[in-house]
Amino acid sequence: MITKIAWKNIWFKPLNTALSIILLTASVAIITLLILLDEQFEKKFNSNIDGIDMVLGAQGSPLQLILSSVYQVDAPTGNIDYAEAKTWMHSPMVKSAIPLAFGDNYLGYRIVGTTPEYLTKYGAALNEGKVFDKNFEVVVGSAIAQKLGVKVGDKFFGSHGDAAEGELHEDHAYHVTGIAAPTGKVVDNLILCNVPSVWAMHDHGEEGHGESAEGGDYHEHEGHNHEAVANGEAHGHEGHDHDAHAESEEHHDHEEVISEEGKEITAVLIQFRGKMGFITWPRLVAQNTKMQAASPAREINRLFTLFGIGLDALQYLAYGIMLISGISIFIALYNTLKERKYEFALLRVNGASRLQLLLLVLIESLLLCITGFVFGTIVGRVALSLISGSSESEFKISFNPLEFVWEKEGYLLGLTIFVGILAAVIPAVKAYSLNISKTLANA
Repeated sequence: MITKIAWKNIWFKPLNTALSIILLTASVAIITLLILLDEQFEKKFNSNIDGIDMVLGAQGSPLQLILSSVYQVDAPTGNIDYAEAKTWMHSPMVKSAIPLAFGDNYLGYRIVGTTPEYLTKYGAALNEGKVFDKNFEVVVGSAIAQKLGVKVGDKFFGSHGDAAEGELHEDHAYHVTGIAAPTGKVVDNLILCNVPSVWAMHDHGEEGHGESAEGGDYHEHEGHNHEAVANGEAHGHEGHDHDAHAESEEHHDHEEVISEEGKEITAVLIQFRGKMGFITWPRLVAQNTKMQAASPAREINRLFTLFGIGLDALQYLAYGIMLISGISIFIALYNTLKERKYEFALLRVNGASRLQLLLLVLIESLLLCITGFVFGTIVGRVALSLISGSSESEFKISFNPLEFVWEKEGYLLGLTIFVGILAAVIPAVKAYSLNISKTLANA
């Protein structure tokens, strides 16, 4: 009964109530968003560097090397000589070494030349098909397969560089042999092939392409098919003659042995047997080669430190808005208390106790705060969903708006309730100490 009266009372002045709820919703939404971002961002970044102790790559920014090689969200610092890299890959200190070769993309999704060990490193089993073992065979990440409707047996052409608008490589078609299972890691947004496929693609590109009439017809049709996929249409349905030509060309490519002499790769993901490599490699690599050895853990800690300053500032802003919201609730309750003192006196005459009047004011404040908290939690998750859509298209990182961080969000709920109680203390005490006879006499 008291709760029902309190709910009607807070909407007696809807503008004041709406202002208080909006302020509280804004503060809770910002804090909720920061909690979810901090939790998921750190979790996703840390999960992607598990088992990667060092990254070997071209000289430049070590953070750029980590972001491009581990998280696939930046341009590489350059290429390194494969023969020189192999010397370090075969070091007794190294437990595993996974080469990476970049160069092409398909509709904006990076095509990475590597080894099947890359899939194992990220725990990416195959949902269907088999792992690539010949040139131009690819395994497609689960997120790409879902968005583009890619299936085992499909063929497509890659574009040069990281942009979907890059020059189309019409010399060789990639053949999808496997679809990886979802992992929640960076591999979900990659197309993986062997390293010689990347070399063959660009070596052939340097020699010229599209010279034969037959090849030109096939490439033109495939180019149209490439655009169809970009528009969300089904793909991989070439004509019989084109299929025959493709299979012939593909078979020829698969039989071709690519020489490693003079070839380059982009980076190597290193896992050491012991801790000595952490200490010695950065200095040894810098002194003896034109490469660099960067530690993912160290660079990501630096990145979190830089982000932390901005996140802290936003958090302080959110707490400031919550404080203003508390003040707004206090002012609303205090001002309406003067207008409602006759109502309270009549409630006392009809049998309401002092404690019930005190609870009535407290419940009004708590209803405002809980309503603001619920709306803020919803708005924060809607904002995270929008951010996730943007970050997934730009950086291939997605966030789950439905995840709950119970400990931190429980703390936030407690803080919201505390603000409501604090705002209602003075009005509630005044209602509790109301003099009935004096109030009614003045009336």
